[in-house]
Amino acid sequence: MLKLRLIPVLLLLLLTGCKSDERILEKLGMVQTASYDLLDNKRLKVTYCVPVTDPTSKVRRELMTTVSDSLKSARLQFSLQTDLKVVSGQVRETLYGTKLAKEGLGDYIDTLLRDPSIALGVRVTVVEGDAGDLLSKTFKSHNDTGRYITHLLDKESYGNSVPATTLYEFSRDFNDDGIDPVAPIVKDGGDKVVIEGVAMFQEDRYVMRIPAEDGIIFALFRDDLRQGEVAINLGDKDGRPVVIMLSSLLNKRKIKVHQLGDGRFKVDIFASLQGSVLEYTGEEKINESKARHELEQKISEYITAKADLMVEQMQEHNVDSLGIGTYVRNGLNYKEWTSLNWREVYPEIEVKCHTKVVIKDYGKYS
Repeated sequence: MLKLRLIPVLLLLLLTGCKSDERILEKLGMVQTASYDLLDNKRLKVTYCVPVTDPTSKVRRELMTTVSDSLKSARLQFSLQTDLKVVSGQVRETLYGTKLAKEGLGDYIDTLLRDPSIALGVRVTVVEGDAGDLLSKTFKSHNDTGRYITHLLDKESYGNSVPATTLYEFSRDFNDDGIDPVAPIVKDGGDKVVIEGVAMFQEDRYVMRIPAEDGIIFALFRDDLRQGEVAINLGDKDGRPVVIMLSSLLNKRKIKVHQLGDGRFKVDIFASLQGSVLEYTGEEKINESKARHELEQKISEYITAKADLMVEQMQEHNVDSLGIGTYVRNGLNYKEWTSLNWREVYPEIEVKCHTKVVIKDYGKYS
């Protein structure tokens, strides 16, 4: 009898406990894009973009900006600016200004990863200049700049012209031996957001970038690909540029490390790609095997020259964005690898890129 009397009391206590976890959608400020900038006084400028869900409102987003000493204290300050409960569970994109990126992103990425409400798949993007200014700007035909940037990068990363770097991938490459992180970099192009290229980091510090037009060539030598397009200028013919565009790229990358002794290495990087001709402005009849093979050779030489120059620049800045160090490490035992100062060795090693191109389809061209 006593047990029966206690049941209503227990139910009441359980319902009271649920009350504290109650979240009403209309009362939540679900952050979708966040930007972080480093100010001259070393404090952080944090900007949150929260979509407005009220269908009767003409405003499609709410922007909140504060200056803080840390990411989490910024969120507490945002709570003082809005009647909504600010939550991070819907964050899709994090933007970092170049000044902050050059100082190093490691601590900020680590803070975000420690928050269980933030997914590992949240994107990491560098902004040329001030990230908060870009996020706050309204672009014609795009009510929500944060969502606009996310869709732009989604589209381009599908074609492998820029990497789709997530918090997990950035942290993995930062903490792993023998590889440095990369991330897409965007800028304010006036009336639109423009992808500027691929930002390359030394550990967690942004050091250099390659232009957007070379992003696909970088991707060919960084990983295997199953999608992408590349346009190649093969020079002029009678004053007219000869351009060939390959689509539906399939690429297989391979790295061979040769130990030369005394801590010296030689590295060969192979990219073997197939593609379909989508455009060709030259006069060669590519349905003839001889002309097609000559064209494949010219494309290979073009890509190889670009890749060799790219590797040379990376070695000059001492960034191992291709992950060559991981292949060197895998060929050594633990003692040999830990006794090797990779940062000193990497700029001096001989790296040679090799490209093999096969045109698998050429459509109606003759």
